[in-house]
Amino acid sequence: MYDGIIQDLIDEFGRLPGIGPKSAQRIAFHILQTQNFDVTRLAELLNDVREKVRFCEVCGNITEQEQCAICRDPRRDETLICVVEEPKDVVAIERTRQFRGLYHVLGGAISPIDGIGPDDLSIPKLMQRLSSGEVKEVILATDPNLEGEATAAYLSRLLTAIEVPVSRLASGLPVGGDLEFADEVTLGRAFEGRRKVE
Repeated sequence: MYDGIIQDLIDEFGRLPGIGPKSAQRIAFHILQTQNFDVTRLAELLNDVREKVRFCEVCGNITEQEQCAICRDPRRDETLICVVEEPKDVVAIERTRQFRGLYHVLGGAISPIDGIGPDDLSIPKLMQRLSSGEVKEVILATDPNLEGEATAAYLSRLLTAIEVPVSRLASGLPVGGDLEFADEVTLGRAFEGRRKVE
């Protein structure tokens, strides 16, 4: 424990997700010890993010305008919607350069333990987007964990009922991984998702 404002700074950094007490302390001392660290610029950026960044009115991705760049892009395939949990998932998929459709960001995943149900996600907005009948496929790209699977199962039932074709991202073995280190669920999914070699 440090005195006064130093401990306050460490505590503030420690409140950020993924930053434990040691990392928070390292960041605080880096700022303190680095003479050319632009604290003013950091403060301005944090304020700008709070004031200017919002969620896209169409898909829920982050943007500085009413619609994100992906929703505004006329080259995107409007008949495909990829459903993800968070805006960071959009970035991950975009890096692959494999998907040219649109996205829908749920804002989380169903997690009864955390008190998050379907009504807490942007599912009604997704259903509204699908009501036009133009979408030919919805790709569920939720995380391959308990919450993501529950969310995908819920959405799959909902979308199948309104006769929208639904697919789920394949999951299985990572490139460069060893079979001996794969858990049973991952290995089982790899078998289920196998495809014919041509």
